[in-house]
Amino acid sequence: MHLHLLQHSPHHGPARLADWLTSMGHSYTVFHLDAGELPPRLADCDALVVLDGPMGSADDDEHPWLRRERKLIEQALDGNKPLLGIGLGAKLIASALGAVVSAGTFAETGWHRVDLAPGSPFDLPKQFDAFMWHRDVFGLPDDSQPLGGSAASPVQGFAWDAGRVVGLLCHLEATRDSVTALLDHQAPPSGGDTSPHAQPRDAMLDEPKRFDLLAPLLDRVLSQWLRSVPA
Repeated sequence: MHLHLLQHSPHHGPARLADWLTSMGHSYTVFHLDAGELPPRLADCDALVVLDGPMGSADDDEHPWLRRERKLIEQALDGNKPLLGIGLGAKLIASALGAVVSAGTFAETGWHRVDLAPGSPFDLPKQFDAFMWHRDVFGLPDDSQPLGGSAASPVQGFAWDAGRVVGLLCHLEATRDSVTALLDHQAPPSGGDTSPHAQPRDAMLDEPKRFDLLAPLLDRVLSQWLRSVPA
């Protein structure tokens, strides 16, 4: 399969996702929308991934390319190709499906436990730790199934259209290098300096084995997602 990846910031890249795609024999092209590259044609890929970014999902005035990206997401929702959103990407997809996207009560950064929702369609443990980097949250879109939630964010993800479309607020693709780059170059989400759900830098980085534990979780989600549409 060939995938198109939409990137919105130099410091919100695909991280472990790119390694997984290569290891599984898939090819991919990254489109740097923040650098002025136009969104690709949906017809030129087998699946679409919308990555995270520091902007809000409705910041069209500051980032006018969001309008074109939103149209591409709507095309993908109306089609039959796999669509995955992470962070900002999940918010854009949730919004396109009619869910409300808004600022959460608290920023959520660092490592937090996710409790799998009863009857969740995701092949994941009942509890697992994931990396977080957000303030904005979204509601559960109509006709979708929930992943589960954390203490600060009740909806950490969803599956829609029998798993063809997946949105993840949490970051299973994170690596120690990608988080280090984020901390070095990106301001924390709004309210991150006072939130009880925000961790200091040391707590995010001092246990590198935590990042390794994300690898099998990412593998499960991606494998299940790409199997959702028959070849």
